[in-house]
Amino acid sequence: MHPRLSHWRLDGRTALVTGASKGIGYACARELAALGADVLLIARDGDALEEVCDELSEECPDVEVMGMAADLTDAEDRLAVFDWIADLDVELSLLVNNVGGNLVKPTLDYTSDDYRGIFELNVFSAYEMCRLAQPHLVQHANAAIVNVGSVSGIVHVRTGSPYGMTKAALHQLTRNLACEWAEDGIRVNGVAPWYIRTQRSEPALADAEYLDEVLDRTPMGRIGEPEEVAGVVAFLCLPASGYVTGEIVAVDGGFLRYGF
Repeated sequence: MHPRLSHWRLDGRTALVTGASKGIGYACARELAALGADVLLIARDGDALEEVCDELSEECPDVEVMGMAADLTDAEDRLAVFDWIADLDVELSLLVNNVGGNLVKPTLDYTSDDYRGIFELNVFSAYEMCRLAQPHLVQHANAAIVNVGSVSGIVHVRTGSPYGMTKAALHQLTRNLACEWAEDGIRVNGVAPWYIRTQRSEPALADAEYLDEVLDRTPMGRIGEPEEVAGVVAFLCLPASGYVTGEIVAVDGGFLRYGF
């Protein structure tokens, strides 16, 4: 094997992926496992998570695939995840913060519980997962965190103001940690997807008129696939991207570059 090929592999690495039972999170776990990483998967739905672990173990028999059901908006569950990691005695060097959700309403229609819940799920859970992971990641020379943001954190889209606020905050957290933790050997990057074909996007995209509007604003003229986000996430975890940190990479079919 050519020496440079090892820069495009994750053999011997362990990655923690949140929101991993479906959609982008599942695609990320699958991509990282295919590149040789052992994967630790977190999701709220224990049954779905067990199915995913079985699928990935069968597809990638040479890596370890383990899962734990947890609600990352709950402080006790977050601590339990890292107790589990300590019990496993694995060397965690990669973290993918993918867990997130939304509730779409006009700004004046949100209750305080509504928007606080979105912040808990999309921002505070990732913030705390980064903090809890740092003592593990700092032990490695090439550790990486990838936060899954959104184009909603960069420009206005019809996702509701709290969602855009949370994704913008996640992007800024990414930049701040990249600078603060660079001296610790921890790279921190993010991705900003546009519409990706997942269970969460299906209801909106089922509206033919709305779908036409989305495609009209997307130069590539199609909806993205979870695997296309996962490929960028995986690259940001690879040694090949070892001089990349603090970046938010749009995975958007050209949406953010569209003009009139």
